[in-house]
Amino acid sequence: MKLFRETNNSNDVEIAAFENLILGSPHFNGWFVEENVRKAVAGIAQMLEISKLEKWIARYQLTENTNPKRVGVIMAGNIPLVGFHDFLCVLISGNTCVAKLSSQDNRLLKAVAAKLITIEPRFKDRIVFEDGKLENIDAVIATGSNNTSRYFEYYFGKYPNIIRKNRNSVAVLTGSETPEQLALLGDDIFLYFGLGCRNVSKLYVPEGYNFDDFFNAIESRKKIVFHSKYANNYDYNKAILLVGKQLHLDNGFLLMKEDEALATPVSRLNYSFYKDLEAVKQELEIRKNEIQCVVSANPEEFNSGVSFGESQKPELWDYADGVDTMKFLLSSC
Repeated sequence: MKLFRETNNSNDVEIAAFENLILGSPHFNGWFVEENVRKAVAGIAQMLEISKLEKWIARYQLTENTNPKRVGVIMAGNIPLVGFHDFLCVLISGNTCVAKLSSQDNRLLKAVAAKLITIEPRFKDRIVFEDGKLENIDAVIATGSNNTSRYFEYYFGKYPNIIRKNRNSVAVLTGSETPEQLALLGDDIFLYFGLGCRNVSKLYVPEGYNFDDFFNAIESRKKIVFHSKYANNYDYNKAILLVGKQLHLDNGFLLMKEDEALATPVSRLNYSFYKDLEAVKQELEIRKNEIQCVVSANPEEFNSGVSFGESQKPELWDYADGVDTMKFLLSSC
């Protein structure tokens, strides 16, 4: 609620309405539990701090846009307000955002947009929420799966575009992590039920790694299995592993399997053993187009590296897929 409470023109009715929106989110999307929606809103409030906005836009030559373009933004709905950054980029670049919301998250951004309009009334004519087909647009930013990306490329390939596909995040452990660092890794794995592209879905661990320390550090996360949708996924994926007689680890709320794949279903984490850390770095470089970020105690050693507990706290300048959205908008629109 910080986004609403810390602006001078917020009133009690407005705050209460947004509070009800948060509380009602699970009725429209069972994954959008109150705690996660509040985390997403808090993340946006932090993005909008003046010092961060100034640091961000200082990278670009921004001028008054006298000929705004209509930029279609097709948003995902895997985690709350996941499309906000694209939405903000279009507005800050001086263009009009024609937003196509996911049916899984079609209420929260409208409320945030209404709030931004009260802060900056000029945004009113620059925000359009489109329920039908995207038409009369000049550029497109679309986020989806590998399957939907083919659809996006077919229909929107003629426009300047950013089309995002599936990505996953990984963590590289050395075995010397502290309990506190491993506990923070729990955020990277479990926040938003692991549904985001910035959620860690795979661990790289040294040969002979003992997972006991890891399991002990994340024990506080066990309440996640009391969420019905997560529990259903856990039970289903556990059954698949058991029926297939596949070797795996199971702590009662997280399944772990040795597997080269980066993508995993909800409630499962893959892992690979390594002998040489440099070989891991080389592999991650080769697979960089599949990876959103790399969590590590030494993030500076990796492309898109972040510290433990930070994967779901991107800054304004942390662009999805490493593609500078503002640069694209300023050069293409």
